[in-house]
Amino acid sequence: MTDVNQLTTEALDLLMQLISVPRISRSESEAADIVARFLSSRGMNVHREANNVWVIASGYDAKRPTLLLNAHIDTVKPAAAWTRDPFSPLLAGDCLYGLGANDDGASLVSLIQTFRVLSSHPQTYNLIMLASAEEEVSGVDGLSRVVPLLPSVDVALVGEPTGMQPAVAERGLMVLDCTATGKAGHAARNEGINAIYIAMQDIEWIRSYRFEHVSALLGPVKMTTTIINSGTQHNVIPDSCTFTVDVRSNEFYSNEEIYNKVRACVKSNVQARSFRLGSSHIDIAHPLVRSALALGALPDGTPRRTFGSPTLSDQALMPWPSLKMGPGDSARSHTANEFIYISELRQAIREYISMLDGLVL
Repeated sequence: MTDVNQLTTEALDLLMQLISVPRISRSESEAADIVARFLSSRGMNVHREANNVWVIASGYDAKRPTLLLNAHIDTVKPAAAWTRDPFSPLLAGDCLYGLGANDDGASLVSLIQTFRVLSSHPQTYNLIMLASAEEEVSGVDGLSRVVPLLPSVDVALVGEPTGMQPAVAERGLMVLDCTATGKAGHAARNEGINAIYIAMQDIEWIRSYRFEHVSALLGPVKMTTTIINSGTQHNVIPDSCTFTVDVRSNEFYSNEEIYNKVRACVKSNVQARSFRLGSSHIDIAHPLVRSALALGALPDGTPRRTFGSPTLSDQALMPWPSLKMGPGDSARSHTANEFIYISELRQAIREYISMLDGLVL
């Protein structure tokens, strides 16, 4: 019989160890060491690439489907408003305070414990647990570096703070750097071509344009101008104006499609920083989703429902279907005095095991 309380105690200890070491994106080496030691001490064959750590359950069979459990090791930098040491874990009643407790430590340790239980006896699927690096910056040395090294994966469960509600879709992200080009002249005379005015027309198009397909889960494609720079002094007509656009895609459009539409409809030069971070989704009829919904209402009586997530995760880099679901609250992520409830850890471990043990993919 699975002792969820003991698993929670061990998970809490591991999480406190992780909080105790800085693990800001691209500097997760010590945290990866901690995860690797924990898994090795439990008799697992640990694989590591850069600061990514993974284990494959014994009995792997290429003829069976494969489920990947994934959560990330890294954190953002601590916010300036912290009133306690973000790297000193503090237990206060049911709360554990510390940087990364909610995002994404709770999901990480809960999935590790779930992997231990599921891999202790035969399943109908292959199982991999991956603790990935650089998620907060979508870094090239994070999940992208590991994907080519993994066996073929059919579906993933990504641990992120969703209150254990199943997120079946996630917005993509693309950043556009735009440059409007005019001609310099003296502001006192009717000469020159003002690049700001060109940019204003393009920004207004970006603000008002509506892509045709609206997602029931994610809503419309969202384009937001967030940075504008132009001009050198008050009496010179600016010959250049640069602006940055934050684009959040839904599952109906690739980043390349959105980029091509913008480029065709504005006068400014448009460059995409990357097309890597596309929108992701999973069929609500997928066995993994059905199993999550079969858990029933949350402990407080809230109905369990699928939803679309506005925040980005490593799902954007996964070439297979994935479901995002984990303990904690996204509203606590990246905030001062971040915390997780111990009861949320216990709930996650119990529910992860219940939805995955014996699952038929």
